[in-house]
Amino acid sequence: MNTATVLLDNLYKQCTGLFSQHHEFHDEVTLVVDSSELKVLCLKLRDSVDLAFEQLIDLTVVDYLHYGKTEWTTETATYQGFDRGVSSIDEIPHISARFSVVYHLLSLNKNQRLRIKVFLEEKNLDITSVTDIWPSANWFEREAFDLFGINFVGHPDLRRILTDYDFVGYPFRKDFPVSGYVEARYDAEQGRVIYEPVSIEPRVLVPKVIRNDHSVHNGKES
Repeated sequence: MNTATVLLDNLYKQCTGLFSQHHEFHDEVTLVVDSSELKVLCLKLRDSVDLAFEQLIDLTVVDYLHYGKTEWTTETATYQGFDRGVSSIDEIPHISARFSVVYHLLSLNKNQRLRIKVFLEEKNLDITSVTDIWPSANWFEREAFDLFGINFVGHPDLRRILTDYDFVGYPFRKDFPVSGYVEARYDAEQGRVIYEPVSIEPRVLVPKVIRNDHSVHNGKES
């Protein structure tokens, strides 16, 4: 049996009823977990002799805004760019939740990895902190709070870690403009840093555009 099969067998023995779905891809296992079951599951994953996930090596967030619903929101983007070249937008599975919190776990004892996904609706971004299970979650959760606005209930010091304390908004959300809303500069007369409306002209980044005319490179048509 491969590593994923052994891991799944142990997960179903030790954690029955604590996750709603599992996915196996490239010998890696992902569990989909309801937020209400997260804490109990994480304790089982850490403390079970057969699982022994001693380390949380990463925690991140995925914003599924427009995922599976629309092409890039520009008039010039096409369905022929990147993965749209092999899959039409209708074939991409629809995900109803706006965000997912993703945990990457490592068991040194068993030499295995596990991914956990917890989907959150935009109207309720509360999720239990796991800092008391894996202390490494402390700064990971602060980063997710700062950049995506996820509220980790029970975190000992949940405050911004990368942006300013007075920063407005969550810069890694897909509806946050690339140029932001304000910019900072030092004002010599006031002797302090001040914030002003951003002066950068907003622009749309299009990964790939199919044009009707020929492209010219180094004086040659291609």
